[in-house]
Amino acid sequence: MNKQPHLCVDETQVTDKVIVCGDPARVNRIAEHLSDVVSLANNREFRLIRGRYNQQDITVCSTGIGAASAIIALEELVMCGAKQVIRVGSAGALQHDIAMGDLIIVEAAVRDEGGSASYISPNYPAYSDIDLVSGLVEFSNKMLQSFHRGVVRSHDSFYIDNELDVCRYWHEKGVLGADMETSALLTVGRLRGVQIASVLNNVVLYEQDVQQGISDYVDEGTLTSQGEQNATLAALYALTR
Repeated sequence: MNKQPHLCVDETQVTDKVIVCGDPARVNRIAEHLSDVVSLANNREFRLIRGRYNQQDITVCSTGIGAASAIIALEELVMCGAKQVIRVGSAGALQHDIAMGDLIIVEAAVRDEGGSASYISPNYPAYSDIDLVSGLVEFSNKMLQSFHRGVVRSHDSFYIDNELDVCRYWHEKGVLGADMETSALLTVGRLRGVQIASVLNNVVLYEQDVQQGISDYVDEGTLTSQGEQNATLAALYALTR
């Protein structure tokens, strides 16, 4: 039982059902929905806890920003026994009808990040597990939560010079939103034989300034704070139904 070098946990600590998120602080907020919470590790961008929901054990792990660190977390979680993984993340909308705090339930993702490309050619699709997606949709319908389902795009930088042109291109193709981790997780998760999905809370309106959108997200009184809770509860439902 050797501890993983980055997550600092071993197979006796990680459950088969896992939620991953980017921000370590989000781990603490997800913990509020769990019982019997135990802190497992806190190293670099990786914070891990274990708790119970619907009488089942759940591990929660932060991954930091971007594909590279998300893949490290996923690989080490799988080595510790993870079998079902859902990302609870945030995204910027690429369509006008996606409001702040709306959920995007990911069916597939455009692989515009470099992490998954180091594993397999871009021809390989990044797509979510149908059973986990079904659970996310079922919960959102039950709760009358506003959600959208379809394709997102994952990328490596907010601040490229032609960002607006890139966003308009994918907007025209019907892509719902953009994040930085989903396509890498879906790709590597498939390669490693685990069930994997992603549900994203919209924190930036389409054509809104990114920095302003992130600033709004920090304000816990906004719709995006409720959206994060809804995404968390949807993921917990899908993993334990």
